[in-house]
Amino acid sequence: MADEAPVSAYPRHWEADVVLRDGGTAHLRPIRPGDANGLQAFHVSQSESSIYLRFFSYKAKLTDAELRRFTEVDYDDRVALVITIGGEIVGVGRYDRLADPSEAEVAFNISDRHQGRGIGSILLEHLAAAARERGIRRFTAEVLPENRKMLTVFAEAGYALDRRFDDGVVMVEFEIDPTEKSRAVMEAREHRAEALSVLGLLAPRSVAVIGASRRWGSVGQQLLAHLVEGGFSGRVCAINPEALELGGMLTYASIRDVPEPVDLALVAVPYDDVARVVADCATAGVKGAVVASAGHAEDGARGLARQRELVRHARANGMRLVGPGSLGLVNTDPDVRLNASMAPRMPRQGGLGLFSQSAAIGIALYAAADRRRLGFSTLVSAGNRADVSGNDAMQYWEDDVATSAVGLYLESFGNPRKFSRIARRLARSKPVIVAKSDILGLQLPPGHAVRTSQAPVGALDAMLRQAGVIRVSTLEELVDVAQVVSGPMPAGARVAVMSNALSLGRVVADGAESQGLIVTQSIWDLDLAGRSVALPALRARLLDVIDSGVADAVVVALIPTAGVRPGVIAEVLAECASLRSVTVVAAFTGILGRPEAGEGLLPDPGPEALTTATVPAFTSAGDAVAALAAAVRYTEWLAREEGTPFEAAHDDERADQLIGSALAGVTGAELLRLGAHEASELLACYGIPVLASRRVSSADEAVMAARELGWPVAVKSTAANLRHRLDLGTVRLDLRDEAALRSAVDVLEQSLAAFGALARDAGGGAPLEVQRMAPLGQACVVRAIEDPLLGPVISFGLAGDAVALLDDWAHRVPPLTTQDVRDLVRAPRAAEKLLGYEGLPALDVAAVEDLVGRVSILKDRHPEVSVLELKPVVVSERGLTVLHADVWLGNAEHRTDSARRAMSQQ
Repeated sequence: MADEAPVSAYPRHWEADVVLRDGGTAHLRPIRPGDANGLQAFHVSQSESSIYLRFFSYKAKLTDAELRRFTEVDYDDRVALVITIGGEIVGVGRYDRLADPSEAEVAFNISDRHQGRGIGSILLEHLAAAARERGIRRFTAEVLPENRKMLTVFAEAGYALDRRFDDGVVMVEFEIDPTEKSRAVMEAREHRAEALSVLGLLAPRSVAVIGASRRWGSVGQQLLAHLVEGGFSGRVCAINPEALELGGMLTYASIRDVPEPVDLALVAVPYDDVARVVADCATAGVKGAVVASAGHAEDGARGLARQRELVRHARANGMRLVGPGSLGLVNTDPDVRLNASMAPRMPRQGGLGLFSQSAAIGIALYAAADRRRLGFSTLVSAGNRADVSGNDAMQYWEDDVATSAVGLYLESFGNPRKFSRIARRLARSKPVIVAKSDILGLQLPPGHAVRTSQAPVGALDAMLRQAGVIRVSTLEELVDVAQVVSGPMPAGARVAVMSNALSLGRVVADGAESQGLIVTQSIWDLDLAGRSVALPALRARLLDVIDSGVADAVVVALIPTAGVRPGVIAEVLAECASLRSVTVVAAFTGILGRPEAGEGLLPDPGPEALTTATVPAFTSAGDAVAALAAAVRYTEWLAREEGTPFEAAHDDERADQLIGSALAGVTGAELLRLGAHEASELLACYGIPVLASRRVSSADEAVMAARELGWPVAVKSTAANLRHRLDLGTVRLDLRDEAALRSAVDVLEQSLAAFGALARDAGGGAPLEVQRMAPLGQACVVRAIEDPLLGPVISFGLAGDAVALLDDWAHRVPPLTTQDVRDLVRAPRAAEKLLGYEGLPALDVAAVEDLVGRVSILKDRHPEVSVLELKPVVVSERGLTVLHADVWLGNAEHRTDSARRAMSQQ
């Protein structure tokens, strides 16, 4: 065992920025020989009690030999991780491999000044992940009985502990493979920490505007004015080295000169000064910074480097960062009243939480929602999304009682796998509406390193549907849907249509049915002539429809009528909706112009003057129906059985051994294709048998293989593009004797000769393959990939050219529930062929679900499996047969969401 690891062995992918229990941030990394002085400083700062609990005796200082041993590790048998804040070590976790190479002893030491911040649990998560990577499966620890904090860290980690008392010491042992409970514990801790970090940004006790100015119209001037005029409940201070006072308040030359603690800094300085200002904020102990300054996206590689350094410096010093290029933050809570944004006035208070990456789009969303009289709980403009992301915002909104619905405009998904996990949980309690700027949803915002996705088209949309997200295409649709979900939610798809025009009513009803709604009642003879009579009649008829119970929602589509203003009608609809807590949507078509002062709502501009607290109103009946249909699909998703995590017996340890052995010596982006035997052995670890086959080069070899495998057999080409092509004559089936097999081999050899280079196997092996015949059935394909952005993606489809040409595939992102698996298998349009089609018997769909579920477990647990394809899988009336498996392995260091907490990296 080496005393000092070579520099090349340093596992840089173990480094991570982390969010602590109280919402602060820190940096985690492997220890280095150069940490000796820092480790000594950490040790001597500890209390006698802490030193005793760690070493079972007191030592004032570590000896040189101890420092060398603790800092010079091989990152394999001996590993140590440190957590630093501002460059200072505040926690150390280490393991030493024992005589049994699958076991290691662990020890932790946490700074007295940072106790209670969750540092021990984070170190344990990362140390366990590193150990698993090195083939370790079990941790042991010796803990003094009085070290209750460390015993609590182990007990609350979610692992199954074996504890015993031996010679005055508590012996703790546990398997470190992630369990359902340990993952749940990690996710709960991650949620609480990230929610608190955003709460610190949205509910600060003090705010400093750095770059505050008296120059009218400047960003600094507007941020300060909006903060003060919005009535912020905390302290406000202005930072400007060239002014003694601004807006009647004393200014400071630097954030370091402010005598009281500052929770949030608004940075509005020239591009070249941003880095210095953020560094000053870190020195001053500021907890969060909103960088309104732009320029990083326009400065190419230098801007990317500067942005990364901003984030690195902020996180390393315990600070969150919003931006650069941020429009700002808003919190309408009366106890906070934070308008730290470019919005000219404090937005209306309401239940919508809004997140936007683009400042320009953020302004457009704010304006559109304001016109519709939609109220906000909070707004977050992330700009370049260098640090704080939509995932962080959703973590906060999940716990925020003031937020009843969430809207996000996203130009990218920094961590779509984590997004899916959080959104799925959040959508169970409040609607999540997402507007995405591009079709694939895999572009990155300015200032981020490029990562290319290999995910199949439709995978992202499938992930969003799986998570219960309401996907919209435009900003207008986002606001439309937000109107509907901000009021009473429809209980089902039954809709009543009411109108004062027959033709309009028919169009609305047809549109509703095309959206999947069920029109159960149509009333197209509303008479709105004469206000004194018409409004009571409208009220009575609407209440009759609601009380009849025939509809879950009502669409009221009206054309303008002289003498009755749309706004007054909206008030009646709102009253009825409120009385019965039923979804009522209004469409006032043909309305033009804008209301003049004092004219009330006639003529009316549309939804901006019509929407009330309970009735969404539109100028387009089509938009009204589309928004209602989106809300109905969401309530149907909520009502569906969620399912339980799919489980099946498997052997992770053996699979890890097989993968580790195969990848020995493989580096970087290199991929390794497993041979047929190795692929079958790996799949067998998850209960997935592959029908045995033999590669042959002649008729004699084919006959020998058939005798070994058993008659009848099939013989086919080994070329990937021909091995399944019965129509091209490169597959011969149901060969029951030697003569038939020899004849088939002869014909195949002639056919393959005609194909030339196309018939060559990419692996350079024998040109033919013999396999025992499987029961007849429907051929299907199961695929799984490790995408750089989405992580694992499972795809299912029926085999055949028609399906491939029509792109009739279904996709899901693991981990999957039993309901996810059921939905995935039934999602392709051609899946009807599995369920009994045109009089044919139904096939064994349960076996397909079991196979897909097992593949999802394998792929979720092994990011090293870059590509897995089972093709074909022949499904019969009883059971199924996997005829061929193709498995490629690669480097899995950069999965975006793993069993250890880490902030997204650029």
